[in-house]
Amino acid sequence: MTDYIVRATAAEGQIRAFAAVTKDTVEEARRRHGTSPVATAALGRLLTAGAIMGSMMKNDTDMLTLQIRGDGPLGGITVTADSHANVKGYVLNPDVMLPPKNGKLDVGGAVGIGLLTVIKDMGLKEPYSGQTILVTSEIAEDLTYYFANSEQVPSSVGLGVLMDKDNTVKCAGGFIIQLMPFAENKTIDQLEENLKKVTSVTKLLDAGYTPQQLLEELLGGMGLEITDTMPARFYCNCSKERVEQAVVSIGKKDIEEMIKEGKDIEVKCHFCNTAYKYTIDELKEILKRSK
Repeated sequence: MTDYIVRATAAEGQIRAFAAVTKDTVEEARRRHGTSPVATAALGRLLTAGAIMGSMMKNDTDMLTLQIRGDGPLGGITVTADSHANVKGYVLNPDVMLPPKNGKLDVGGAVGIGLLTVIKDMGLKEPYSGQTILVTSEIAEDLTYYFANSEQVPSSVGLGVLMDKDNTVKCAGGFIIQLMPFAENKTIDQLEENLKKVTSVTKLLDAGYTPQQLLEELLGGMGLEITDTMPARFYCNCSKERVEQAVVSIGKKDIEEMIKEGKDIEVKCHFCNTAYKYTIDELKEILKRSK
């Protein structure tokens, strides 16, 4: 289990906590999409959050979508995850380059001002959807704000992606810590004190901290109990049959045009960048079926 999530409680159940290492997941996304360092950092942070938030859902069929739309050069980020921490995602403009800000990748500048949307499809008539403004566009703080405002759950979110000199992912991961409604004031005060001491998730990850050690650092002296671990990975369930739906959606007229041109077409999955080829004969079949 290279990438994994640890679930825990602390302060006799007054706190629930999640921590993850996601280096391989983020590197897989970087490799598939050819993302620039700043785009990798932004996508990696949201993929990490998606994996953790996915693991919070209860049913096998539950699906989570996180969407960031900003006015920065990145254009937007979309991530989806299931309850088994299978996660996938993409950025609209993967090759964005920006100068560093205060010696760090300028994720906030790449994202810009905009909105964060969280959609949870839990098999009900309508999916749950919550939306908040981006407060810093650094993603972790935006999710902290989302939890407090849309779900009324006081939370602390930390996310980090560190790039190596060759622009591959050196380390990635993060945490989400949440207070239960019955949390006592002394628990809240102690948690706040503990959180003040941790200034950078990336530094801890770079020092080789495991998810368990991250939580020990954040919840030291608060009766931490690890309840569960689960693997996390970049996984896309696309297939030629699924992508065919995208071909159908462009409409009969355009498919007929393609057939007239006499050239095979290639369609890529947004989420994993896998290319699917359709021959003229296959396009004719698709046209027949769509009628």
